[in-house]
Amino acid sequence: MKEKDSKKSSNKYRDAKVKERGKLKRKDYEKQLRKLQAELCAVQEWVKATGQRIIIVFEGRDAAGKGGTIRALTERLSPRVFRVVALPAPSDREKSQVYGQRYIRHFPAAGEVVIFDRSWYNRAGVEKVMRFCSKAQHRRFLELCPAFEKNMIIDNGIILLKYWLEVGDGEQERRFRARIEDPVRQWKLSAMDLPSRERWYDYSRARDQMLDATDTDFAPWNIVHSDDKKRARLNLITHLLKQIPYEPIPREEVKLPKRDMKHAYDDEASLAGRRWIPEKF
Repeated sequence: MKEKDSKKSSNKYRDAKVKERGKLKRKDYEKQLRKLQAELCAVQEWVKATGQRIIIVFEGRDAAGKGGTIRALTERLSPRVFRVVALPAPSDREKSQVYGQRYIRHFPAAGEVVIFDRSWYNRAGVEKVMRFCSKAQHRRFLELCPAFEKNMIIDNGIILLKYWLEVGDGEQERRFRARIEDPVRQWKLSAMDLPSRERWYDYSRARDQMLDATDTDFAPWNIVHSDDKKRARLNLITHLLKQIPYEPIPREEVKLPKRDMKHAYDDEASLAGRRWIPEKF
């Protein structure tokens, strides 16, 4: 009974905070996002010029807003520099490998940023809750993960940023109902969504264990309130930019060249009679 009362109290607090701040207007959101995306473009040039390597990990409950935040982060950037890795369930062969091996092969080379939409922390979350791994495997992962991140990532000069998107119970329910009812969102409803809803507290305890074991000074967890998607995206990108020690890279002045008219011809007339698609709009 105490847990239910605590849950109601938490939901009321979250709803009150959202109401207090008010809804962020789309125009204001897009204005701020564009400024941040311009700064991200500067980061991209710095990464390319310096050969820097960066890993960004996104974790959180189902429907926490990871996908939308990653899209906001990357939509103005080159996918050859900012690569998004969202791995499917492991194959039988991958299950027989050393845990984490399939993630390591996606680590960045010089001049790359790799964004993991869920990562090796699957073992601390869904695998633990859904019993896809044993208690011993889960315990061993939590014991070894800090050493793995220190030795394999940090000590190799790779910047590691870890973000946990924390969505409230009421907001997660609203998002799941939207996935069930809205035809353009139904593809988002995965086989894990409904069990994750049912096992809310199991996921909470798994989250707490993960944070206790892997929130280190050299690879800290950064927690983001994600009930308000727009604010969460702006807050996360603002924080991320402050964690990267980039400097603006001078760009040479670009001049658009004049068209060479030596072999000029009517290149529009040559398309007459081709298979143009119907213009219904």
